[in-house]
Amino acid sequence: MTKHTLLAQQVDALLTEEPRLITNLANAAALLNDSLSNVSWVGFYLYDNAKNELYLGPFQGKVACMHIANGQGVVGTAFTQQKTQLVADVHQFAGHIACDAATNAELVVPLTAGDRQIGVLDIDSQQFDRFSAADQALLEDFAAVLVTHL
Repeated sequence: MTKHTLLAQQVDALLTEEPRLITNLANAAALLNDSLSNVSWVGFYLYDNAKNELYLGPFQGKVACMHIANGQGVVGTAFTQQKTQLVADVHQFAGHIACDAATNAELVVPLTAGDRQIGVLDIDSQQFDRFSAADQALLEDFAAVLVTHL
């Protein structure tokens, strides 16, 4: 068995035997918000295949954009490319969507279980260059464990 980070182990223990998507995502957002420093928003966007867009899921933070077109902004780009987006300065990201004008850095991790594209984990910070390669690895591990509960 792969040794996961403590945060991934915590989400695994927290969500064990809970089958409800919204319940699991709500607790996962709360766990991340409580565990990470210098973040202003933590949440999920879920994919709606019929509309080809991402819609707002459970989150912790300020009011957010409710719909993001597939391929648009950091969130839509991460989802379309199925590749984590680590953005040190969102103002330099072509097509950035400013749901919160105070956001300066963002990390978005796709949530995929096998061939099923669920959505993304989105984390914002008001601090420029807040997220590192170590943060990316930590949150990709977290997301890999999380999707086993979705």
